[in-house]
Amino acid sequence: MAETRWTPSLVEEHFVEAASVMKRLPNVCVPGYFNTWPKMLYEFSDLVGQEPPLVTRIRPSAEAISRMEETLDWLTWLEPIDRKVVWLRASGERWKTVCWKVGLHRAAAHEHWLYALCVIAGRLNGWPGRPTTSKRRLIEQTRLANQPRPA
Repeated sequence: MAETRWTPSLVEEHFVEAASVMKRLPNVCVPGYFNTWPKMLYEFSDLVGQEPPLVTRIRPSAEAISRMEETLDWLTWLEPIDRKVVWLRASGERWKTVCWKVGLHRAAAHEHWLYALCVIAGRLNGWPGRPTTSKRRLIEQTRLANQPRPA
């Protein structure tokens, strides 16, 4: 991954994949739990009014789980509010829900999200530590740095 030029959109794709993998992981069960009851055979009258059974999820591959773990480590570079905004957006939450859960206006939440993606992309590209510039300036610098250069 050292040769990859990280951009905020690439970082966002990794977070979306990590959230998808997290949703597909199997549920945690108590060790040693098992059921000795036989399977029930239902008649049609028993099934009326019941909800359909949950579809089993396809389990993620070992490589996907490793990428998810690596991506989740990136969250430690962020402030708690930025972590929450990034994870909620990666999980597919709408901006209205994100703003309600975080307690920010739409524009402020979007700025926190962009800033967090820029900080992570910068750290992955080799920038040392925390940026000393303001949020808006870092976002603008990242945007300018990732524009295609004319030939």
